[in-house]
Amino acid sequence: MARVESKVAEAKTTTKTTAKSETTTERATHRGARADYRWDGVEERPYKEDDRALFKSITRQVLFSDPELHGELRYFEVAAGGFSTLERHQHMHAVLILRGRGHCLIGGEIKSLETRDLVTVPPLTWHQFRASKGEPLGFLCMVNALRDKPQLPSQEDLARLTADPAVAEFLDGSPHGA
Repeated sequence: MARVESKVAEAKTTTKTTAKSETTTERATHRGARADYRWDGVEERPYKEDDRALFKSITRQVLFSDPELHGELRYFEVAAGGFSTLERHQHMHAVLILRGRGHCLIGGEIKSLETRDLVTVPPLTWHQFRASKGEPLGFLCMVNALRDKPQLPSQEDLARLTADPAVAEFLDGSPHGA
């Protein structure tokens, strides 16, 4: 069975116990936007803390994470020429491109990305996002709050993926002049 991790600890909530022993939860009801796609009270974090995963020049911000939402909304920013990890998992992703351009691999398909594009990553589908060389790629990503850990490709998985010349070119970092 896949290991499930909880992101409840990242919720921006405070729990108080009153004199009557009632527990209330205070949530940030508003966090102002700052320059360069940052938000008040939201920490910019490393993309991953997994030494096995190959990625380049990407950060993560958890915008919403609350047990009552059953989901998590994150903002990722891939620097110009950077890329996310090639991975798959049992949960799906819903992605909205907020800024920049790039490409993504979803299964065996390579798609160009522009601002305001929507991308759905189905369960157990290999995927990777790459920023164009001239500008960063920023996107919102919605996932389940409780989810499995990503799976990295085996040598056999990579051989199957790179049997398609377009996918091999994408994974080498040069999809259609990105």
